[in-house]
Amino acid sequence: MTALQGITVLDLGRQGPGPFCSMVLGDFGADVLLIEPPGSDTAADAPPDLQRERRRAHQPLRRNKRSIVLNLREPEARQLLYRLADAADVVMEGFRPGVVARLEVDYETLAARNPRIVYCSLSGYGQDGPYASLVGHDVNYLSIAGALSMIGRPGQPPSIPQNILADFAGGGQAAVIAILAALLARERTGCGQYIDLAMSDSVMYTLASATAGVLAGGPSPRAGEGMLAGGVPFINVYETADGQWISVAALEPHFWRALCEAVDGTEFVPHQHDPDWHERIRQHLERCFRTKTRDQWFSALRDLEVCVAPVLSLAEALADRHNRARGMVVTVEDPVVGRVEQIGIGPKLTGTPGSVRTTAPRPGADTDSVLERLGCSAAEIADLRVRGIVA
Repeated sequence: MTALQGITVLDLGRQGPGPFCSMVLGDFGADVLLIEPPGSDTAADAPPDLQRERRRAHQPLRRNKRSIVLNLREPEARQLLYRLADAADVVMEGFRPGVVARLEVDYETLAARNPRIVYCSLSGYGQDGPYASLVGHDVNYLSIAGALSMIGRPGQPPSIPQNILADFAGGGQAAVIAILAALLARERTGCGQYIDLAMSDSVMYTLASATAGVLAGGPSPRAGEGMLAGGVPFINVYETADGQWISVAALEPHFWRALCEAVDGTEFVPHQHDPDWHERIRQHLERCFRTKTRDQWFSALRDLEVCVAPVLSLAEALADRHNRARGMVVTVEDPVVGRVEQIGIGPKLTGTPGSVRTTAPRPGADTDSVLERLGCSAAEIADLRVRGIVA
């Protein structure tokens, strides 16, 4: 049994946040059906290409899903979507505000047919408000939420943290939480509901602790300043002899003492929180960490109750023995290219664990089987395909 067995999701997401959301739902057993637009990469049009097939097989954002290509600009395609939504539990979309209404596949339209539907609109700035219609990407949402100003080093431009915080944490992961909460509420009320999930909102939500001080009248946190942002020597990163980096987080007094003893700096123990000593401590730690390689320091310190970790590249993290032991890299069998590796599943449920059951489908790979389940004959499907309604 899986945690989300029996839950059907229609995924109209486009960019990373939506597919990540439905990937998580699919990993935990939901039946996820991708509703995809016609394009050059559909199963009917695309010639075999081993390199493309290998990229597809390694792509986790489409795993554990089926795919149907519908041209939602056509009324007949929308009618097919309505029939699919009648039996679905969740619809998730990632269009700009107003698009689904123009396509007549918005929450009001679908909920009038299926009041139990949970419908999640995932956008940058939300469905209303002064910025709702603005275009944007991860870095823009971080900027509006106040997060980007807090990331980086003093006197340097803000550091852009890939597209992790807004797209995947504030977008896809937050959407999973909202959808699961709405499904739980439906069990109690019998009714679905609409979710307006803005990535800028969710980023601000993750700043809850930081906002407390500002709302109480304090200053805004600034990049590279403050205890948790690299503004103190006992929580920081240090370069090692091999040009790599090691992270230190000796916050609690016993961790700080252990670090000082390990780097011949016991004189610094009483001065952990004394700003007048911080530059002297920082210089000592910089000199000390340059005397050994990153991995030598990690080996020497990790068993001494010192909070340290090597700063790994993504390739190193994927090969790391702990991450491997935790199942964060899994092997999957793809019907075209054979065995491939993908990222594993984060949350470890003991009773109903998630799993990777299938690799990514080609767009439209399941069009025929989905339409057959709706009662369409082979001749009807062929006609719909010829007229560009499906692919």
